Amino acid sequence: MKRFIGIVGTNSDNSTNRMLLKFIQKHFKEKVAIEICEIKDLPIFNKPKDQKAPEEVQRIANKIVEADGVIISTPEYNHSIPAILKCAFEWFTFTTRPFVDKPVMITGASYGTLGSSRAQIHLRQILDSPEVKARIMPSSEFLLGHSLQAFDENGNLKDENKINELNEIMDEFVQFVDITNQLVGSTYSRNKDINYFSWRDK
Repeated sequence: MKRFIGIVGTNSDNSTNRMLLKFIQKHFKEKVAIEICEIKDLPIFNKPKDQKAPEEVQRIANKIVEADGVIISTPEYNHSIPAILKCAFEWFTFTTRPFVDKPVMITGASYGTLGSSRAQIHLRQILDSPEVKARIMPSSEFLLGHSLQAFDENGNLKDENKINELNEIMDEFVQFVDITNQLVGSTYSRNKDINYFSWRDK
């Protein structure tokens, strides 16, 4: 069984993106094992002289490296991702770069109609940057609009069409993880990319 990390892309205590990841974790428990990670308590990024991550950042980075893939669920604030999610990527890319060659699936929930579509575009740009160098599942996005009304009292999605859409996307992501791992090959290429990238050359 594959092991995924689900990252709650917000520091909100009452996030429908957290609810979405918990539903995904429960709904697909027979297919994949998903551990949900919180970034809400990460410190604000401040470039360390030794390029070492704080303990709480390194702990999440280690989980990302060990996972087969990552699912990020982001809300949309001002047409973009939340500051805490941007902060997390700044820590990751300046220190251990755990997303290099890591398969990533993006989801998002928002109170409005668009379901974090513009934030997801922004997140794709970040994931595709040379500093991050993640492998993003193409031509696929899961957008959950009107998310305050989307779940029942047990935290389950109420719309069968959205559940079916999620089923298809998850099947595609599992296949994408297998294909990506075949393309990437050995861990040597990942280690080489990490070692040869320098922020001082930017």
